Amino acid sequence: MATNTSPDSNTISTPSGLCLDGLTVTIGGPPLFHNLSHQFTGGQWTCLLGRSGVGKSMLLRAMMGLLDGPVNDHGAQNVSVEGTILTDTGATLDHNVAYMAQQDLLMPWLSVRENVLLGSRLRQDHHPDTDRADELLAKTGLLSRSGDLPAQLSGGMRQRVALARTLFEDKPFVLMDEPFSALDAITRLHAQDLAAELLVGRTVVMVIHDPLEAIRLAHNIHIVSGAPATLGEAIVPGGTAPRAVDNDAVLRLQGELLNALGGNAHGIDTGGL
Repeated sequence: MATNTSPDSNTISTPSGLCLDGLTVTIGGPPLFHNLSHQFTGGQWTCLLGRSGVGKSMLLRAMMGLLDGPVNDHGAQNVSVEGTILTDTGATLDHNVAYMAQQDLLMPWLSVRENVLLGSRLRQDHHPDTDRADELLAKTGLLSRSGDLPAQLSGGMRQRVALARTLFEDKPFVLMDEPFSALDAITRLHAQDLAAELLVGRTVVMVIHDPLEAIRLAHNIHIVSGAPATLGEAIVPGGTAPRAVDNDAVLRLQGELLNALGGNAHGIDTGGL
């Protein structure tokens, strides 16, 4: 995959946008994406909404540089990623991006605080910023549980630890793959509210299946569909995130997105949001 290799390519400022140029992703068959070019607006939250299997998560993994080599234990499927993934200043994403997966991916033998500090540990930082870790745990309501192991936490708590760990990295770009899908409905709403508050000013790209979650959080929503998959025109909800779930305009747009995902789109109206 071609990248910018200039000496200053790892120096960027927030909020920078993110550009895909001629991106082709192939995994052991026809391309999932072919010659895809798109610009994600800096400092905004973009949701990629689509049905299972269309390739949304693979696109996110390609953007993270996580699709190198075979994708299964037997090495039967070869992976090819071509094109460029750069900020709109021409910088690479190297060292400038944080990733939050659907699973919390906490280390079971580390405490809550140690999990938040995991990045520093992997970078062999001998003086990690524990004060900042505790500040983030306080914001996520988990400071009193900082010494607990993940097994002592509920699923919602574990995902809040994962969010605190993502925020601790303090990166201008945050890529998220269905991070709240395993939570119950009420915990999920609280997690959405918290993420909307703490990720203000970041350039966020989030893969998602749930239209309501996309409407609550996004500045821009793109429906991913087709084979090879493409990103549809931006759907721009009005108002300020996180939007109320019982807002009439939110519910109307949710219905229109569900129809669009089912192949019954007749034009999407974001008026009133």
